[in-house]
Amino acid sequence: MDYTPRVVDATLNEILAELPAVVLEGAKGVGKTATASQYARSIYRLDLRQMNELASDDPSIVLEGTNPIFIDEWQLVPDVWNEVRRAVDEDMSPGRFIMAGSSSPRTDTRIHSGAGRMIRITMRPMSLPERQIEEPSVSLSDLLDGNADVSGNTELKLTDYVDEILSSGFPGIRQAKPSARRRLVDSYISQIVEHDVDELGYSVRRPETLFHWLSAYGAATSTTASYSSLLRAAAPGETSKPAKETGMAYRDLLTRMRLLDPLPAWTPGFAHLKRLGQSPKHHLTDPALAAGLVGSTKESLLHGQGPSASSDGTFLGALFESLAAQTVRVLADALGAKVSHLRTQGGDREVDLIVERKDGKVLAVEVKLTTVIRPKDVANLNWLKEQIGERLVGKVILNTGELAYTRKDGVSVIPLALLGL
Repeated sequence: MDYTPRVVDATLNEILAELPAVVLEGAKGVGKTATASQYARSIYRLDLRQMNELASDDPSIVLEGTNPIFIDEWQLVPDVWNEVRRAVDEDMSPGRFIMAGSSSPRTDTRIHSGAGRMIRITMRPMSLPERQIEEPSVSLSDLLDGNADVSGNTELKLTDYVDEILSSGFPGIRQAKPSARRRLVDSYISQIVEHDVDELGYSVRRPETLFHWLSAYGAATSTTASYSSLLRAAAPGETSKPAKETGMAYRDLLTRMRLLDPLPAWTPGFAHLKRLGQSPKHHLTDPALAAGLVGSTKESLLHGQGPSASSDGTFLGALFESLAAQTVRVLADALGAKVSHLRTQGGDREVDLIVERKDGKVLAVEVKLTTVIRPKDVANLNWLKEQIGERLVGKVILNTGELAYTRKDGVSVIPLALLGL
């Protein structure tokens, strides 16, 4: 299969030209192997039994070969991490190693952090620009600089966005026929819960319980649902509820396996805003997983069925916001910007996405499952402008409309499919 270019390629090229080692992190199936293989001259795949056994017997074997050396699923033989770290200590020549992992090693595994030696890059499922379904006309980089040309049009409709949600950003799932994609999503989840957990050395007595917790997070997509709410969803009808420590252990495990991709709360480095909530927004690594766990279909989503999760009261709204968050995070990572969300305590004010530059200035983004923008849709964006003034470089609404334009109040309305790097 031909390689589909990814946003992370430019970052990877830059790092390999300047530094000795880079670590690609992300869930299984996001495309780490395909991307790293474009650069590698030598490859060690530790998810293959024979190679795993060789590396387990002698971790230094991964140092042999022509640079760049690609070590895939390194966490399966954690000792190779320290071998690479020591090799880098001895020779800081650029472009020596690419390491990829779909989870963190067990917490009882002792490895050096790699700080100052290994640059970590998060790789997520394919953003909308990477899927090549539309030619982007509005640049996130320019929006962050405050000088974007907000124009363009798209023929994509609501039904097309539903198709993209269900088609997934995992390359292997997207390449399948539409009739097979749902089965692949279900199989992906089953493989993780029933097999990969054990292979990584984690002990889960009841895999079905882990599945219920993952389903609860899927149903809570794009919300800041509390632990008690998640517990009720994960253990419905059970009189003896799991201890909070147990629930937190499941959360940590799912996060280590990159299945959960929570969006942190914004913590501005100034005192203009007070009483901000600290809870992250729940997102799975891909909204297709959330849809699959809840049992959503194209028809059920278009008819408003499913958990009432998002601010507009529909599960489709929550999934569309998750798709937008996924796309913005991929693009922002490439630009060195951070993404978070804003919610005041009590929830009276919310902004879906805060994209923060290194100098602390921010772009505020709301996500709306609509083609028509109403005054209430821009209220929180304009409120934030009043609060932080010139620190706000732009106000954006990502929606399902056809045209990109700027309103009289300075809010840029951009169809999600038109947003690019």
